[in-house]
Amino acid sequence: MNWHALDLGILAPALVAGLLVLATHVPLGAQVLDRGIVFIDLAIAQIAGLGVIAADAFGLPHGGVAVQLAAVSSALAGAWLLTWTERRNPQQQEALIGVMFILAACAGILLLASNPHGGEHLKDLLVGQILWVDGTQLLGLGAISAVLVLAMWLGWVQRLGRFGFYGVFAIAVTASVQLVGVYLVFSSLIIPALATIGLPRSARRNALAYGIGALGYALGLALSALLDLPSGAVIVWTLAACALAARLALPGLQPQAGGQP
Repeated sequence: MNWHALDLGILAPALVAGLLVLATHVPLGAQVLDRGIVFIDLAIAQIAGLGVIAADAFGLPHGGVAVQLAAVSSALAGAWLLTWTERRNPQQQEALIGVMFILAACAGILLLASNPHGGEHLKDLLVGQILWVDGTQLLGLGAISAVLVLAMWLGWVQRLGRFGFYGVFAIAVTASVQLVGVYLVFSSLIIPALATIGLPRSARRNALAYGIGALGYALGLALSALLDLPSGAVIVWTLAACALAARLALPGLQPQAGGQP
């Protein structure tokens, strides 16, 4: 182990990025499990990534405003389509989400086929570059996360009906996927929520889920530095380990009367 690799100058911004991602993904994760549409984040993240790939294919400056607009527009278009499909055929929604994911993934591969750096771009989309986030990215993610958390807390999202949920989801995923990648977006959304599924949806459940997620990110970043392993992949495993440990330590996590399972 290389203890000198525990450089707070690199690990601290990465941890802040993870905590900001969890701020929106923890409450959204509980809703995803309640709705039974587990793979929505993979689909929306892949669609947002497709917008980034398409913008790059058209020669737009990497990381510029135009690329961000392309990603958000793509994700919101996907959110609108999912709103429409849920209204028309709710029984098949999970299957349709899976179809959207695979279509977006294959479209991205096709757009990258002639790009000599296509493999690198695809890897960045999947596993992210959490160790290399900068202050500007953190400020942007922090501002978006604050607005989305406030909107959910004040009930503005519910007033917009089906599209409110999908729209907020699209913006949250778009803001995070370019920093932490598709794998960590999915893990941040599902694993903490799944670990606390025995509790009714409440501030206590969100706090416990957030704690599990924060510990998973902190341990994952530390281990990846000490062992010189890819951070994204290690964090996914530490999130799962922390979730399992929480379930074993709190065997009484069972549905309560009047609560959501």
